[in-house]
Amino acid sequence: MSISPYRGRFAPSPTGPLHPGSLLAALGSWLLARHARGQWLVRIEDVDPPRTVPGAVDQQLATLAALGLASDGPIVHQRQRDALYQQALDRLLADGKAFACHCSRSDLADAGGIHHHCVARSARAQPAIRLRVPPGSTVAFVDGLRGAIQQDVYAEVGDFVLRRADGYWAYQLAVVVDDHAQGITDVVRGADLLDSTPRQILLQRALGLPTPAYLHLPLLLDDTGRKLSKSEAAHPLDPAHPLPALRQAWAALGQDPGCLPADGSPAALLARASAGFDPARLPRHDIGPAMPPA
Repeated sequence: MSISPYRGRFAPSPTGPLHPGSLLAALGSWLLARHARGQWLVRIEDVDPPRTVPGAVDQQLATLAALGLASDGPIVHQRQRDALYQQALDRLLADGKAFACHCSRSDLADAGGIHHHCVARSARAQPAIRLRVPPGSTVAFVDGLRGAIQQDVYAEVGDFVLRRADGYWAYQLAVVVDDHAQGITDVVRGADLLDSTPRQILLQRALGLPTPAYLHLPLLLDDTGRKLSKSEAAHPLDPAHPLPALRQAWAALGQDPGCLPADGSPAALLARASAGFDPARLPRHDIGPAMPPA
């Protein structure tokens, strides 16, 4: 169950401009936070510098501002949080729950990329650090939209990376540490991250941290059934025309279009959306074909 008071978040990676799929996650998480009379925070997940596009952070924040979606607290940037991640990693190493691993992807190819024991052909100057996932590490949780979810993390994932061999932090460690540090009680995000949730719950348990509630929103798909963000159909949102984009995201979330005003400002539209939002109308399956560009 969720811990009161509600604190949600939207955490984009700055790999490019926000697109309609991003807005679906942002608006859905914002509406659920407002419905619970809680807070909604923005976090920039720039923990992977090689994938960060120059200027994308400022562009994403400007788009959110144009849409009227403002963080209820300071905006956190993962690139500034190395000390927190290192503290968590040191604790796991000291407890024997994490270990150094010299295996490369090619070393693990015969095992389908799943690590159960080290098979490195040679030592690395800087090994990766993995979480030790023992047999029987099955994680079950109830997703707020999709119901009961269960994954055998040992069999399906194996020992997973916390710090990469190139020295960068892995997403799984950073997101778990940040959600706890920010007091996030409810994680609302796209269904493409559903598979990561059991790993994050396992890591929370290893660190002795509480587990937030999870709800995974549907993905927008193109005509071929491909996730919109991976498709050439993923047109960037136009900050100069926020109202059409907000209306399209509202409709994709299964909400009543008649609740929204015909014109006005993003703030006025969001106020009406917050008042008329019905979580029971959220779709439980991915949405395709994708919404047209706003």
